[in-house]
Amino acid sequence: MKVVAAFDSFKGCLTARQVCEAALEAVLSQHPQAQVSALPLSDGGEGLVDCLRDLPGMHSRRSRVRGPLGDGVEAEYLSDGETAVIEVAAACGLTLVEASRRDVMKADTYGVGQLIADALKGGCRRLVIGLGGTATCDGGCAMVEAFRDGGVDMKALGAEVVLASDVNNPLCGPEGAARVFAPQKGATAQEVEVLEERLCRFARKTEAEGWASPELTQHLGAGAAGGLGYALMAYLGARMQSGIETVLSLLCFDEAVKGADLVLTGEGRSDRQTLMGKAPSGVLRHSMEAGVPVALLSGAVDDEAALKAAGFAFVESINAGDPRPLEELMRPETATAQLQEAVRRVLLKI
Repeated sequence: MKVVAAFDSFKGCLTARQVCEAALEAVLSQHPQAQVSALPLSDGGEGLVDCLRDLPGMHSRRSRVRGPLGDGVEAEYLSDGETAVIEVAAACGLTLVEASRRDVMKADTYGVGQLIADALKGGCRRLVIGLGGTATCDGGCAMVEAFRDGGVDMKALGAEVVLASDVNNPLCGPEGAARVFAPQKGATAQEVEVLEERLCRFARKTEAEGWASPELTQHLGAGAAGGLGYALMAYLGARMQSGIETVLSLLCFDEAVKGADLVLTGEGRSDRQTLMGKAPSGVLRHSMEAGVPVALLSGAVDDEAALKAAGFAFVESINAGDPRPLEELMRPETATAQLQEAVRRVLLKI
């Protein structure tokens, strides 16, 4: 038997790597001779660096940069000397700020500019940048300031920049960065309107300086990571692409799944949104092309019928019918045990 485990993280509970390892441990407990592969995934947000750290030639690099509220943070990224893999959340992530100190009106992306500059100075000429999990909504204007302070020649960058994201929101408007994501970062209704005006003003300034056309504010993904998508496309000529497709390509997923009997995937919660660019949807698409059945095992599941209709051979919440409180179910040891039981149940059906 050949089984591939390709999970996203169970946020707040288990990393993608921990989920994959737990799932494969359950497989081997039932089939000790099975050929197993762990491919931890990210759809471009947090976890991108961890799921790609085993790529050939990749090494961890650390740079001291300014955090979202001005405190110094030690930000990690990956580099093989030519390509760098960067998570913007490493420099301006929401998790870098204690809940009581979070302030989207003050948080900025200066550290992201410093982190990118460090990779460029190290000789990298291809940047894969994961967008997501930020404490910010400044449109990337502080990042641009950091580029200028650090002497980064944005007009002669000489580097390919790929943005990995599952967010399609524009920079401004009803579906833009401020109105959709700022409330999730603690902004009041009044603050949302202030942030919207700041983003629009930054866009007008960017256009006036000749960096972008007005249409860029409405580009898919311009509103990702508090508007960082916009600034990276405008000032660095970055190209936006699906986060999960980027990761699957870098991990050579199509090769890994050849000849497999089963692919195990999942995330913290699966529902109709899963089918709109989340990690399991990419796994499903590529596995179906290879003719391999996919089991979706997530912490919680809604819209099971829609998920099965999309092609998942098995769909299950690992906590289905368990009366214990969510706090208990989200303990790493509990989630691990629940996942492994779900894997064993699936193995009995194939």
